[in-house]
Amino acid sequence: MMFTLTEVASLNDIQPTYRILKPWWDVFMDYLGLVMLMLAIFAMTMQITKDQVACLPCLEDSEDPSGAKPNSFTQQSAQKAASTATTVATPLPLVTKDLPDEVAHEIHVTHQHTAVLAESYANQPQPTGVRTNLDYQQYIFINQICYHVALPWYSKYFPYLTLIHTIVLMVSSNFWFKYPKTSSKIEHFVSILGRCFESPWTTKALSETACEDSEENKQRLTGTSSAPKQVSLEGKDDGTNVNSSTPMLGVKFSADKPIAEVPSSMTILDKKDGEQAKALFEKVRKFRAHVEDSDFIYKLYVAQTVVKTVKFILILSYTSTFLAEINFKHDCEPDIKQLTGYSKFFCTHNMAFMLNKLLISYMALILIYGMACLYSLFWVFRRPLKEYSFEKVREESSFSDIPDVKNDFAFLLHMVDQYDQLYSKRFGVFLSEVSENKLREISLNHEWTFEKLRQLVTRNALDQQELHLFMLSGLPNAVFDLTDLEVLKLELIPEVRFSAKVSQMTSLLELHLCHCPAKVEQTGFAFLRDHLRCLHVKFTDVAEIPGWVYLLRSLRELNLIGNLSSENNKMIGLESMRDLRHLKTLCLKSNLTKMPTNITELSPHLIRLVVHNDGTKLVVLNSLKKMTNLIELELHTCELERIPHAIFSLTNLQELDLKSNNIRTIEEIISFQHLKRLTCLKLWHNKIITIPSSIGQVKSLESLHLSHNKLETLPPALFTLPKLRYLDVGHNSISVLPPDVGLLYNLQHFAINSNKLEALPKPLFRCTKLKALCLGNNALTVLPETVGQLVQLTQLELRGNCLDRLPVQLGNCRLLRKSGLVVEDHLFDALPVEVKENFSRETNASFTSGL
Repeated sequence: MMFTLTEVASLNDIQPTYRILKPWWDVFMDYLGLVMLMLAIFAMTMQITKDQVACLPCLEDSEDPSGAKPNSFTQQSAQKAASTATTVATPLPLVTKDLPDEVAHEIHVTHQHTAVLAESYANQPQPTGVRTNLDYQQYIFINQICYHVALPWYSKYFPYLTLIHTIVLMVSSNFWFKYPKTSSKIEHFVSILGRCFESPWTTKALSETACEDSEENKQRLTGTSSAPKQVSLEGKDDGTNVNSSTPMLGVKFSADKPIAEVPSSMTILDKKDGEQAKALFEKVRKFRAHVEDSDFIYKLYVAQTVVKTVKFILILSYTSTFLAEINFKHDCEPDIKQLTGYSKFFCTHNMAFMLNKLLISYMALILIYGMACLYSLFWVFRRPLKEYSFEKVREESSFSDIPDVKNDFAFLLHMVDQYDQLYSKRFGVFLSEVSENKLREISLNHEWTFEKLRQLVTRNALDQQELHLFMLSGLPNAVFDLTDLEVLKLELIPEVRFSAKVSQMTSLLELHLCHCPAKVEQTGFAFLRDHLRCLHVKFTDVAEIPGWVYLLRSLRELNLIGNLSSENNKMIGLESMRDLRHLKTLCLKSNLTKMPTNITELSPHLIRLVVHNDGTKLVVLNSLKKMTNLIELELHTCELERIPHAIFSLTNLQELDLKSNNIRTIEEIISFQHLKRLTCLKLWHNKIITIPSSIGQVKSLESLHLSHNKLETLPPALFTLPKLRYLDVGHNSISVLPPDVGLLYNLQHFAINSNKLEALPKPLFRCTKLKALCLGNNALTVLPETVGQLVQLTQLELRGNCLDRLPVQLGNCRLLRKSGLVVEDHLFDALPVEVKENFSRETNASFTSGL
């Protein structure tokens, strides 16, 4: 033979680790395949070594009417015997006359003995049978001819067909393990499953679940004191408008399932095991995303099962028809009469009985195999195998968030369940976000200790203790032990959970959540609600804003930075902002196309509103009319082309900032005269060409910012504002400064840098209250000597002009320091020595007094 039984059986072999994906019927069919394979090879061996036929010719009938058979073996023998007897009995003449007496006597005795033998032979019965006149070589030839002519084809090829069918069935059973598109996924799945099963984290997570269950049973058996506490907490919630019906995102109530304290010995996890568990979580996540997208493995398994079923039906149907054709006796009529003298032969097949029994055995095995195939199809189509629910695992463990899976992932888990359901239970641990968060929490707390966090605490510009945590896996518990912390900044932390321990942070006033979905327990929420003053939330999607943000009744300042477009306004949750009773400042850095209408609910107490719109055109501002208590309003980068009329209704407005818009004309500025309290107007970074004379009607203005526009002239009315203390018209195209500027007696800061000034009017230096004068980047050739009248000047910017020298009178500016004088070095060096010493001495004196 060209192959051994072991080599053929290897078609049925799979990797030992794949056995977890073999249900009992597949295993059973594999063993049936081995039995059929052995049967086929046994039949082939017997056929090759023993199979043969034996044939005898059939004599044809004579044409004699009497029906006699002249060629019969009996007649021929009788005639031959008679002739022989006659010949023997006939006395022959003995010629002995010339022979000696002894020889003659011997011949006579021999003759008598021969006569006696002849007589006895004639008296014996004649032999029966038929003479064929065929030799041994002809019989061998006839047997070979009749083996191919007389025997049915199934008797000759049955063992080979059995072998081929068995090999096809074996290949079909394990094709999904060998096909490239499925074998890689199966190998990856089995590898991950084995690691999940053996991971120490799996054992720890399940043991914690057992501890929690035992704790619950203990509570259930020992007393009912927990029930009244539950009621009292709920009653407290009702009294503070915090109940389960309130739409809150990420708020945990005490009505949730209590989490039992885990013994400290169980919370210790080897660092290497922890890292391996983290890697497993990531692998499971990626594998799920990869496998859930398709159902190719499921379809291939169904296809191979259907192929096996069709194969079983086909084999059984045509094999049963040939069972009756395997006979011991056969008539053979080859066309060889010219070679043997006979046209018909009677043959026997020596393997017929054994082949018949082997065929019956094979049909029985195929029938059992087919029943297993039918059961496999029934199991495949009985329920949807492309969906897998972890409902039972969720009920038995504390991981209620284990998601249901679908497609190939679900099918593989169904197959594993047929082997051992414990595998899927342990695998489910690595699908749970709660389990992953527990692992992260243990690793995080082990790495970020109190001492390490204390080293990261810094002092900010307001001299507050500040801690900034960036890209951690969670919030370390040790943070809550920093009781002196005032500002906590959390950035890019995927899971932030404020436990009841946050109440220890009695100094915490400001919280920053930058892309940090945060959850808070009820006790912790009560503390934040009563103590937190400032909150910054930066997000990508509005759903990331924690629901409890809108319930912080003691909050003074709220900053929301992210996508709050108008189509999502209904999802923002602004209807809950009515509970922010003490909110004074609201900052929205987003891409709004209209002002949210629900923001008017904050009008009784909101005094500062900031909208930074990131270049999106803000079209609808009608809701601003109701914000009558606003004191400060900022509308940055809102693509405004004119000053919105809604602003003129804000009678309490003191500061208006319209920076970085597309405002070209400000004719509406006359309406500001109705805003009696308006002191600061910022129209910088726009495209304003001219300032209308009506600016003089806004008598309350103290600060005016018009830098970075397209101004070429300044109207005289601008200099009639009696209270103006700050004027910035830098970065324009102004070539002439009107002498009327001297009328601004209260002016303290004047910036006209980066323009086209060639000369300064002398009345400018009548503004003796000036402390800052910015004249840089113009075309000035001379600085008037009257600059010495500005005795309160502390900052003078002259760099970027065409000055040849600085006046000596500059030394009269006693408060001007060298650091406050921005000028080219050669001009400063040209000053008299005493003037330079004045600046230096004052600088040194200030430095000394500072020390």
